[in-house]
Amino acid sequence: MFERFTVAARDTVVRAQEEAVELRHDRVGTEHLLLGVLRQAGDPAAGVLLAAGLDLPTARAAVVGLLGTGGDAQALAAIGVDLDAVRDAVEAAFGEGALDGPGPERERRGRGWFKGGGRVPFTGRAKKVLELSLRESLRLKSGEIAVGHIVLGLLREGEGLGARVIADHGLDFAAVREAVEARLSAPAR
Repeated sequence: MFERFTVAARDTVVRAQEEAVELRHDRVGTEHLLLGVLRQAGDPAAGVLLAAGLDLPTARAAVVGLLGTGGDAQALAAIGVDLDAVRDAVEAAFGEGALDGPGPERERRGRGWFKGGGRVPFTGRAKKVLELSLRESLRLKSGEIAVGHIVLGLLREGEGLGARVIADHGLDFAAVREAVEARLSAPAR
């Protein structure tokens, strides 16, 4: 699928991974894809969000406000989940070390774009957004997947933190969709 991505769209995905690493999050989520889009300030589709006042610092602050920095433990603690209690319960049921991760044999398998291989893995919702960006590209009869298709995928998925940041900023999904589609169909300058 990534062979269909434009250079800017591929860069968006790479920048999303960088955002996750910089925020010390252990997964690339839809919120990081949004941040990756916003790092493409010169892209017309990113320009739709920027013109509406959703810039990178604003979106990053919203993501930090929702998840914090430093990984899942802080994010879960913020919503009242006690990871030590969860670990104790899982180890009581499945044995000590049950949450310690895969062994070396399992770790060697399945290294790809989504699975790791030195990169931060993607959440299921982030994978879904990228799949939906392909569907949006096909729906619009585009020959490639551009940054705008990733934005449309974020909107279409509609449940992840990326969509929540857009909605919390007061943006109407239908209006953003219409503006991004117009930018995607405009002739290149």
